[in-house]
Amino acid sequence: MNQPLLLPDLVSLAASRTPHAIALSCHGETMNYETLALKIQQLSSCLMALDLQRGERVAVYLEKRFETVIACFGAAAAGAVFVPVNPVLKAEQVAHILQDCNVRVLVTSAKRLQTLQAVLPACADVAHLLLVDEVHATVSVESMVPGQQLAWSALSLSPVRRPHRVIDQDMAAILYTSGSTGKPKGVVLSHRNLVAGAVSVASYLENQADDTLLAVLPLSFDAGFSQLTTAFHAGARVVLLNYLLPQDVLRTLVAERVTGLTAVPPLYIQLSQQTWPEGVRQNLRYFANTGGRMPLETLARIRAQVPQARPFLMYGLTESFRSTYLPPEDVDRRPDSIGKAIPNAEILVLREDGTPCVADEPGELVHRGALVGLGYWNDVEKTAERYKVLTPQSTGQPPGLPLPEYAVFSGDTVRRDAQGFLYFVGRRDEMIKSSGYRVSPTEVEEVLYASHCIAECAAFGTPHPDKGQEIQVVASLAAGQDETVLAALYALCRQQMPPYMVPAGITLVRGPLPRNANGKIDRKQLAAAVVQADDTPAQSKVATSGECLHATP
Repeated sequence: MNQPLLLPDLVSLAASRTPHAIALSCHGETMNYETLALKIQQLSSCLMALDLQRGERVAVYLEKRFETVIACFGAAAAGAVFVPVNPVLKAEQVAHILQDCNVRVLVTSAKRLQTLQAVLPACADVAHLLLVDEVHATVSVESMVPGQQLAWSALSLSPVRRPHRVIDQDMAAILYTSGSTGKPKGVVLSHRNLVAGAVSVASYLENQADDTLLAVLPLSFDAGFSQLTTAFHAGARVVLLNYLLPQDVLRTLVAERVTGLTAVPPLYIQLSQQTWPEGVRQNLRYFANTGGRMPLETLARIRAQVPQARPFLMYGLTESFRSTYLPPEDVDRRPDSIGKAIPNAEILVLREDGTPCVADEPGELVHRGALVGLGYWNDVEKTAERYKVLTPQSTGQPPGLPLPEYAVFSGDTVRRDAQGFLYFVGRRDEMIKSSGYRVSPTEVEEVLYASHCIAECAAFGTPHPDKGQEIQVVASLAAGQDETVLAALYALCRQQMPPYMVPAGITLVRGPLPRNANGKIDRKQLAAAVVQADDTPAQSKVATSGECLHATP
């Protein structure tokens, strides 16, 4: 077998080619592919000894470390389904995930287990706890009883057991979205989704065995986990980083000689305000953006810091793992584009009636192909909203095929130009509808970023009795700036925007804006805070975002 079919094949094939090549680095320690493959097989055998059935769920609630990777791939190797839980989530949020997908085995640490003591009794399906530290007595797998804690060292004591037989269309993972619009939803991904994504992304990023990728995003985030799959497909090395400050990222880029960096816009905004060490320029081959459009001002600053690194501007959905990328050679010509479909995917732009849009006509981005996920776990209604059957008129395919094809209807509005390049207009649930006009938040934000007065910002709509919605902005000040820039910001908006797009209010804060669990700026939290503070003095608005300096209604 030369091509990976199942997720664990990415590791086993790399181990067969270059067993002694380094697969993972973390906190100064390394693990080669041969050892990683062995640990994955041991974890698989352990789960089989616990009588884990095919397709049952294994949750992994850990920071980035070797055991996190082993647990995810080992669960998939056993024929189970891994559920990576973002380590920043609180006990109640973790409990929701454990209950929602009926987790049977929880892999965590003793310290994290302590934080879950109050909620675990309500997670009735959790039968086994696998702790990665050695603070508890080791129990042999054979004597394990439901509810007992098993130490990580017991893995090596378990005899090899044959895993469940699965095929590439079977479930491999459930990735929970951030839940900014309510309870998190579990996106079910197959082995085929994850492997096809790895092959596709590694092909256009040109990942090779001598690459070192920095895993800075949560592994519960599709783009974060993709750092593992693309690297393992290429036989490259992944550096696991749990960072606190942007300087931690820059120091690691130098120390580990990182060649590939993938991050989200809020982190790039922070990094763009730092001075990058010379060591970064010596090694960084590319940087890639995902999880939202990178402001043009931020992109320009990053490119000035690392002019030799190739920029890849990407767009993706957890529901389809990855959708588009803009080749570096097109960045100067169309830096505000999200590019074209990645290899082995087709991106459609459709009207509400399912017919294709013409050039430059806004429509919904629809993803078809091997990366389309299996739906939302245990949620028929939400699955039906996003995963829909394509009609022949949507794809231009002959109408003779009787079996339906499902695609992901993103909920994002985009347009495609005459050359086939896509441009993000806005999320349908984030589009601002003011005075009869539809306004994209990113259009407003781009103007403010160009002022050089702010570090980051978020635009959103709040209810208004006459306009329907009015545009509000919350922005954090750039270093060396104060509230006196407010008048200049309004003047810039009036100069560069039509009247209906000029914000009704701009609130300035010190410090970073609030993020959701995946590190994206949380517009909905900011909007709720502004609405709640409507009847309060300006100085008390949006207290969760930092010290508020000024707001003009």
